[in-house]
Amino acid sequence: MITPGLAQIQGFIKIHDPNTGEVLVDKKNAIHYENISIAMAQSLSNRLDINGSRLGIIYSMAFGNGGSSVDPTGVITYLPPNTVGQNAGLYNETYSKVVDDNSAANSDPQTNYMTVIHTAGTVYTDILVTCLLDYGEPPTQQAFDNSTNFNGEYVFDELGLKSWNGSATDLRLITHVIFHPVQKSLNRQIQIDYTLRIQTLSNINAV
Repeated sequence: MITPGLAQIQGFIKIHDPNTGEVLVDKKNAIHYENISIAMAQSLSNRLDINGSRLGIIYSMAFGNGGSSVDPTGVITYLPPNTVGQNAGLYNETYSKVVDDNSAANSDPQTNYMTVIHTAGTVYTDILVTCLLDYGEPPTQQAFDNSTNFNGEYVFDELGLKSWNGSATDLRLITHVIFHPVQKSLNRQIQIDYTLRIQTLSNINAV
């Protein structure tokens, strides 16, 4: 029996080159249920931090290179996503971008932003988080995407969304996804389309 009013959250991530259309990663992600439940409660109840900023909102997308290892034969071993404990984080975060397009800290809200998508009559609503890593970022990246070092600082194999918990250094990880290594280099842009689907379980078969 499914109790009406309960909800589930699903996450989907697509990493692609917006110029060539090449899809680099397309998969589901793991949800940190404790942290996202706190974030949703803070946001729905309009809780504010001591500076008057809303708590619980999706604030940034974090990138890291500690989610997998590659042996000399090319076999990739993946670590499990971090989804336990309020202080959970990426295995090795090396870069992040603000995706809250209402924040003054967002350097380019035209390419790093959130969109709420809902179709009338359906029992789910999507939050589409769009983040663009432009040609010049990160600033110390390599010139070309031909690195043989899978442990390079910007050879990403994990990323996650973080919610605001009081300051830019006090954020909570609410999703985490591990994937095969993808190098960000000066010669290409990479766009991440990160979808969070919030859905009531009372009509789960409607999707």
